Amino acid sequence: MNRPLTSIERAAESRRGWYIGEERKAREKRGDAGAMDFWLRIARSQIAKEVRAGRTDVWAGFAAVCRLFTTAMQQRAAGDSRTWTDLMNYAEQVVQRNPPRDPA
Repeated sequence: MNRPLTSIERAAESRRGWYIGEERKAREKRGDAGAMDFWLRIARSQIAKEVRAGRTDVWAGFAAVCRLFTTAMQQRAAGDSRTWTDLMNYAEQVVQRNPPRDPA
């Protein structure tokens, strides 16, 4: 028999549902560009919260992720799609294992 969820667990589950629903709405309105805009807004908001909490290394982390993404796009455009394929496969694995949740 499963125990009832705590209020914290219910809130986290509700937030996950909100993320999924908002991404779906953004994708329905503007396609993949809408989903990208949604996740960029979420990332920007969470980065601001991290900085206010004194964890300014988030800037360097986000810059590194952007550099990785740009490098993968450039290599794919040059005819070598290995980095792009690996990046997309890894991203899918991480997202599937770790659904969005409330920021700590």
